[in-house]
Amino acid sequence: MEADPLKVAVAFNTYEPFVYRREKASEDSVAKVAEVVCETLKQAGMEATLVPLQRSMFNFLRRIKDLNVEVVVNLCEGFFGKPQWESNVAAVMEILHIPFTGNGSRTLALCQDKHQAKAILSSFNLPVAPSQLIASAEEMVDLKFPVIVKPNSEDASLGVHPESVVYDQEALAAQVKRIIETYSQPALVEEFIDGREFNVAVLDDGEIKALPVSEIDFTGMPEGYPKICSYEAKWYPDHILYKATPPVCPAPIDDDLKERLQSLAIIAFKAMGCRDYARVDFRMSGQGEIFILEVNPNPDISLDAGYARALKAAGIDYAEFWRIMIRNALKRKEENVATNGRR
Repeated sequence: MEADPLKVAVAFNTYEPFVYRREKASEDSVAKVAEVVCETLKQAGMEATLVPLQRSMFNFLRRIKDLNVEVVVNLCEGFFGKPQWESNVAAVMEILHIPFTGNGSRTLALCQDKHQAKAILSSFNLPVAPSQLIASAEEMVDLKFPVIVKPNSEDASLGVHPESVVYDQEALAAQVKRIIETYSQPALVEEFIDGREFNVAVLDDGEIKALPVSEIDFTGMPEGYPKICSYEAKWYPDHILYKATPPVCPAPIDDDLKERLQSLAIIAFKAMGCRDYARVDFRMSGQGEIFILEVNPNPDISLDAGYARALKAAGIDYAEFWRIMIRNALKRKEENVATNGRR
């Protein structure tokens, strides 16, 4: 007798137009990714249903209960327009013993706070660029210019634009003021590493492994623009900066550099308590020094994004990736049942 198809909910947060942020493209993309994932799971023989998280957590949870799903593919990058509440969504599912894919609430919360995450990485003797957390435009920084100014608790390059790289105190004060007023949070000011940018996708399929290294190719960057992957470069396909920053995977690097980046990525993955999948971003100075920019525990997983590109370079089918993630989530459920003695 043929088994019933696995019931899966594909959860994603919806765009909230009344929240402060001006960058909309990254939030719109979440629903599109969820549709692709849902269709992929259906083609793989599962009974997958889209479950949007809107303004009511209660309605979201009731929908999951009514569907009687066995596992949730968690694509939620926030709640009610706030990326800082991304970890809260995972925490609620943990409390209710709902198995879900991706990282747990603790890791999501730790990585969301860039200043805190850098401190954790540094405690593991991992290389991070010198930085300061600034809560006022009047504060002075003890860093070498140029520096780059970012919101401390955002993702998807929100708040990062070409003018975010500054070369003097006056421009720094203006950018810090912009961050505080626009995002209602402190600014992370970091020494700007003017060099190459790499990222490494990490996958846990029973064994934590680093996928092929990807590089952002800055050779076509227009004169006068800093070599960064800004919001424009990441989310606006028609923008000059998007076209000037193509990703290359596998990166054209020697085996020694590849192994260094992949080794650091795996250590960072473990240091931040990651599971299932994550992406680690790096900069390398002209002198060959490597610095970890951040660990992204919930990277863009769309078919044309960096993580899926790394999967393809590693010879891992997109549908197979989701089978692995679902298998991991169900295994965690079984282990929790065994540990707690509930049957």
